[in-house]
Amino acid sequence: MTGSSSTPGAGSGQRCALLIAVSFLLVGGSVFAQTQAIDPSRPSVFSVMWKWTPMLFDGFLLNLLMSALAMIGGTIVGVFVGLAQVSLLGPVRRSASLLTQILRNAPWLVAIFYAMYMLPYEVHVGGVLIKIPDWLKATLGFSLPVIANVSEIVRGGISSIPVQQWEAARSLAFTRRQTLWMIVLPQCAKRMLPPWMNLYSILTMATVLANVVGVSEAMTMTREILASERRSDLLLPMYGYILVWFFIYIFPISRLTLWLERKWAFKE
Repeated sequence: MTGSSSTPGAGSGQRCALLIAVSFLLVGGSVFAQTQAIDPSRPSVFSVMWKWTPMLFDGFLLNLLMSALAMIGGTIVGVFVGLAQVSLLGPVRRSASLLTQILRNAPWLVAIFYAMYMLPYEVHVGGVLIKIPDWLKATLGFSLPVIANVSEIVRGGISSIPVQQWEAARSLAFTRRQTLWMIVLPQCAKRMLPPWMNLYSILTMATVLANVVGVSEAMTMTREILASERRSDLLLPMYGYILVWFFIYIFPISRLTLWLERKWAFKE
Protein backbone atom coordinates (compact mmCIF):
# COMPACT_ATOMS: atom_id res chain seq x y z
CA MET A 1 0.00 0.00 0.00
CA THR A 2 2.79 2.41 0.88
CA GLY A 3 4.71 1.60 -2.27
CA SER A 4 1.72 2.15 -4.53
CA SER A 5 0.98 5.54 -2.95
CA SER A 6 4.50 6.80 -3.55
CA THR A 7 4.76 5.67 -7.15
CA PRO A 8 2.55 8.34 -8.77
CA GLY A 9 4.39 11.13 -6.98
CA ALA A 10 7.78 9.77 -8.00
CA GLY A 11 6.61 9.35 -11.60
CA SER A 12 5.32 12.92 -11.83
CA GLY A 13 8.57 14.20 -10.35
CA GLN A 14 10.63 12.30 -12.91
CA ARG A 15 8.44 13.58 -15.75
CA CYS A 16 8.84 17.13 -14.48
CA ALA A 17 12.64 16.79 -14.33
CA LEU A 18 12.70 15.26 -17.82
CA LEU A 19 10.53 18.09 -19.18
CA ILE A 20 12.86 20.72 -17.71
CA ALA A 21 15.93 19.03 -19.20
CA VAL A 22 14.36 18.54 -22.64
CA SER A 23 13.10 22.12 -22.74
CA PHE A 24 16.54 23.45 -21.87
CA LEU A 25 18.20 21.32 -24.53
CA LEU A 26 15.65 22.33 -27.17
CA VAL A 27 16.07 26.03 -26.44
CA GLY A 28 19.84 25.71 -26.41
CA GLY A 29 19.87 23.71 -29.62
CA SER A 30 17.57 26.16 -31.38
CA VAL A 31 19.66 29.15 -30.34
CA PHE A 32 22.85 27.33 -31.34
CA ALA A 33 21.46 26.61 -34.81
CA GLN A 34 20.37 30.22 -35.30
CA THR A 35 23.73 31.55 -34.16
CA GLN A 36 25.67 29.29 -36.47
CA ALA A 37 23.43 30.20 -39.38
CA ILE A 38 23.94 33.93 -38.84
CA ASP A 39 27.67 33.89 -38.10
CA PRO A 40 29.54 30.55 -38.00
CA SER A 41 32.67 32.27 -36.62
CA ARG A 42 30.97 33.40 -33.43
CA PRO A 43 31.51 31.30 -30.29
CA SER A 44 28.63 28.95 -29.67
CA VAL A 45 26.11 29.59 -26.92
CA PHE A 46 27.28 26.53 -25.02
CA SER A 47 30.94 27.62 -25.10
CA VAL A 48 30.00 31.07 -23.82
CA MET A 49 27.92 29.57 -21.04
CA TRP A 50 30.75 27.26 -20.08
CA LYS A 51 33.19 30.18 -20.01
CA TRP A 52 31.04 32.07 -17.51
CA THR A 53 30.06 29.04 -15.41
CA PRO A 54 32.62 29.66 -12.58
CA MET A 55 31.35 33.22 -12.15
CA LEU A 56 27.73 32.08 -12.20
CA PHE A 57 28.48 29.32 -9.71
CA ASP A 58 29.98 31.83 -7.28
CA GLY A 59 26.78 33.85 -7.50
CA PHE A 60 24.68 30.73 -7.02
CA LEU A 61 26.67 29.80 -3.91
CA LEU A 62 25.89 33.25 -2.53
CA ASN A 63 22.18 32.52 -3.06
CA LEU A 64 22.55 29.31 -1.07
CA LEU A 65 24.54 31.05 1.66
CA MET A 66 21.90 33.77 2.04
CA SER A 67 19.10 31.22 2.16
CA ALA A 68 20.89 29.08 4.77
CA LEU A 69 21.74 32.00 7.06
CA ALA A 70 18.27 33.55 6.73
CA MET A 71 16.65 30.20 7.46
CA ILE A 72 18.81 29.53 10.52
CA GLY A 73 18.38 33.00 12.00
CA GLY A 74 14.70 33.22 11.11
CA THR A 75 14.02 29.78 12.59
CA ILE A 76 15.69 30.57 15.91
CA VAL A 77 13.76 33.81 16.37
CA GLY A 78 10.57 32.39 14.83
CA VAL A 79 10.41 29.50 17.31
CA PHE A 80 10.35 31.91 20.25
CA VAL A 81 7.80 34.17 18.55
CA GLY A 82 5.65 31.10 17.90
CA LEU A 83 5.89 30.06 21.53
CA ALA A 84 4.91 33.59 22.52
CA GLN A 85 1.78 33.20 20.38
CA VAL A 86 0.55 30.42 22.69
CA SER A 87 1.54 32.22 25.86
CA LEU A 88 -1.02 32.55 28.65
CA LEU A 89 -0.06 36.22 29.03
CA GLY A 90 -2.44 38.26 26.88
CA PRO A 91 -0.07 41.16 26.00
CA VAL A 92 2.71 38.73 25.03
CA ARG A 93 0.35 36.63 22.93
CA ARG A 94 -1.22 39.61 21.15
CA SER A 95 2.13 41.29 20.50
CA ALA A 96 3.61 38.11 19.02
CA SER A 97 0.53 37.57 16.89
CA LEU A 98 0.61 41.16 15.60
CA LEU A 99 4.33 40.93 14.74
CA THR A 100 3.75 37.62 12.96
CA GLN A 101 0.91 38.98 10.85
CA ILE A 102 2.81 42.14 9.89
CA LEU A 103 5.92 40.26 8.79
CA ARG A 104 3.99 37.43 7.19
CA ASN A 105 1.86 39.69 4.99
CA ALA A 106 4.58 42.17 4.03
CA PRO A 107 6.09 41.69 0.54
CA TRP A 108 9.52 40.11 0.66
CA LEU A 109 11.00 42.79 -1.55
CA VAL A 110 9.78 45.51 0.83
CA ALA A 111 11.46 43.71 3.74
CA ILE A 112 14.71 43.58 1.77
CA PHE A 113 14.55 47.30 0.95
CA TYR A 114 13.97 48.16 4.61
CA ALA A 115 16.92 46.03 5.67
CA MET A 116 19.16 47.47 2.97
CA TYR A 117 18.46 51.14 3.63
CA MET A 118 17.69 51.21 7.36
CA LEU A 119 20.71 49.22 8.49
CA PRO A 120 24.04 51.09 8.58
CA TYR A 121 26.76 50.37 6.04
CA GLU A 122 29.34 50.16 8.82
CA VAL A 123 29.48 49.98 12.59
CA HIS A 124 32.13 50.82 15.18
CA VAL A 125 32.84 48.02 17.66
CA GLY A 126 35.53 48.72 20.25
CA GLY A 127 37.16 51.30 18.05
CA VAL A 128 37.19 48.94 15.07
CA LEU A 129 35.27 49.85 11.93
CA ILE A 130 33.30 46.88 10.63
CA LYS A 131 31.59 47.15 7.24
CA ILE A 132 28.30 45.34 6.71
CA PRO A 133 28.18 43.87 3.18
CA ASP A 134 25.04 44.25 1.10
CA TRP A 135 24.46 40.49 0.91
CA LEU A 136 24.37 40.27 4.70
CA LYS A 137 21.80 43.06 4.97
CA ALA A 138 19.72 41.34 2.29
CA THR A 139 19.97 38.14 4.31
CA LEU A 140 18.58 39.95 7.34
CA GLY A 141 15.74 41.17 5.13
CA PHE A 142 14.98 37.61 4.02
CA SER A 143 14.96 36.42 7.62
CA LEU A 144 12.00 38.69 8.51
CA PRO A 145 9.33 36.74 6.58
CA VAL A 146 11.01 33.52 7.70
CA ILE A 147 10.48 34.57 11.33
CA ALA A 148 6.77 35.09 10.68
CA ASN A 149 6.24 31.84 8.79
CA VAL A 150 8.20 29.76 11.31
CA SER A 151 6.17 31.41 14.06
CA GLU A 152 2.96 30.27 12.38
CA ILE A 153 4.37 26.78 11.83
CA VAL A 154 5.21 26.49 15.54
CA ARG A 155 1.84 27.88 16.64
CA GLY A 156 -0.01 25.55 14.29
CA GLY A 157 2.05 22.55 15.38
CA ILE A 158 1.37 23.20 19.05
CA SER A 159 -2.33 23.82 18.40
CA SER A 160 -2.59 20.49 16.58
CA ILE A 161 -1.77 18.52 19.72
CA PRO A 162 -4.99 17.31 21.38
CA VAL A 163 -6.04 19.03 24.58
CA GLN A 164 -6.06 15.64 26.31
CA GLN A 165 -2.24 15.65 26.15
CA TRP A 166 -2.11 18.84 28.21
CA GLU A 167 -4.67 17.53 30.67
CA ALA A 168 -2.83 14.23 31.12
CA ALA A 169 0.44 16.08 31.76
CA ARG A 170 -1.29 18.37 34.25
CA SER A 171 -2.66 15.33 36.10
CA LEU A 172 0.92 14.05 36.42
CA ALA A 173 2.00 17.35 38.03
CA PHE A 174 3.88 18.62 35.01
CA THR A 175 4.24 22.38 34.79
CA ARG A 176 3.19 24.13 31.57
CA ARG A 177 6.82 24.62 30.58
CA GLN A 178 7.63 20.96 31.21
CA THR A 179 4.57 19.90 29.22
CA LEU A 180 5.55 22.13 26.34
CA TRP A 181 9.21 21.12 26.09
CA MET A 182 8.97 17.46 27.12
CA ILE A 183 5.64 16.34 25.66
CA VAL A 184 4.11 18.76 23.15
CA LEU A 185 7.10 19.98 21.10
CA PRO A 186 8.62 16.50 20.58
CA GLN A 187 5.28 15.30 19.21
CA CYS A 188 4.66 18.20 16.86
CA ALA A 189 8.26 18.34 15.56
CA LYS A 190 7.47 15.90 12.75
CA ARG A 191 4.36 17.92 11.86
CA MET A 192 6.42 21.10 11.61
CA LEU A 193 9.34 19.68 9.62
CA PRO A 194 7.64 19.33 6.17
CA PRO A 195 6.27 22.91 6.10
CA TRP A 196 9.63 24.14 7.40
CA MET A 197 11.40 22.41 4.52
CA ASN A 198 8.86 23.80 2.07
CA LEU A 199 9.52 27.29 3.46
CA TYR A 200 13.25 26.80 2.87
CA SER A 201 12.60 25.89 -0.76
CA ILE A 202 10.53 29.04 -1.24
CA LEU A 203 13.19 31.13 0.49
CA THR A 204 15.96 29.76 -1.71
CA MET A 205 14.02 30.66 -4.85
CA ALA A 206 13.23 34.11 -3.42
CA THR A 207 16.90 34.98 -2.87
CA VAL A 208 17.12 36.07 -6.51
CA LEU A 209 15.17 39.18 -5.39
CA ALA A 210 18.48 40.40 -3.95
CA ASN A 211 19.55 41.33 -7.49
CA VAL A 212 17.15 44.29 -7.29
CA VAL A 213 19.30 45.87 -4.57
CA GLY A 214 22.60 45.09 -6.30
CA VAL A 215 23.76 41.96 -4.48
CA SER A 216 26.10 39.94 -6.69
CA GLU A 217 24.10 36.72 -6.68
CA ALA A 218 23.27 34.44 -9.63
CA MET A 219 20.69 36.68 -11.32
CA THR A 220 22.91 39.74 -10.99
CA MET A 221 25.81 37.81 -12.49
CA THR A 222 23.60 36.66 -15.35
CA ARG A 223 22.53 40.21 -16.12
CA GLU A 224 26.15 41.40 -16.07
CA ILE A 225 27.21 38.57 -18.37
CA LEU A 226 24.46 39.40 -20.86
CA ALA A 227 25.49 43.06 -20.80
CA SER A 228 29.13 42.09 -21.33
CA GLU A 229 28.50 39.67 -24.21
CA ARG A 230 25.87 41.88 -25.93
CA ARG A 231 24.25 38.88 -27.57
CA SER A 232 20.48 38.61 -27.60
CA ASP A 233 20.71 34.89 -28.40
CA LEU A 234 22.15 34.30 -24.91
CA LEU A 235 19.09 35.63 -23.07
CA LEU A 236 16.97 32.47 -22.83
CA PRO A 237 19.86 29.97 -22.48
CA MET A 238 21.53 31.91 -19.66
CA TYR A 239 18.36 32.30 -17.62
CA GLY A 240 17.47 28.69 -18.39
CA TYR A 241 20.91 27.68 -17.12
CA ILE A 242 20.21 29.34 -13.77
CA LEU A 243 16.75 27.77 -13.69
CA VAL A 244 18.28 24.31 -14.04
CA TRP A 245 20.68 24.95 -11.16
CA PHE A 246 17.91 26.01 -8.81
CA PHE A 247 15.78 23.09 -9.95
CA ILE A 248 18.54 20.56 -9.29
CA TYR A 249 19.01 21.95 -5.78
CA ILE A 250 15.36 22.46 -4.77
CA PHE A 251 13.66 19.50 -6.43
CA PRO A 252 15.15 16.83 -4.09
CA ILE A 253 14.08 18.93 -1.09
CA SER A 254 10.51 19.14 -2.37
CA ARG A 255 10.40 15.40 -3.03
CA LEU A 256 11.73 14.67 0.46
CA THR A 257 9.10 17.02 1.90
CA LEU A 258 6.29 15.16 0.13
CA TRP A 259 7.71 11.81 1.20
CA LEU A 260 7.82 12.87 4.85
CA GLU A 261 4.26 14.18 4.67
CA ARG A 262 3.01 10.89 3.24
CA LYS A 263 5.01 8.79 5.68
CA TRP A 264 3.94 10.57 8.85
CA ALA A 265 0.36 11.13 7.70
CA PHE A 266 0.08 7.36 7.07
CA LYS A 267 1.38 6.52 10.52
CA GLU A 268 -1.09 8.80 12.18
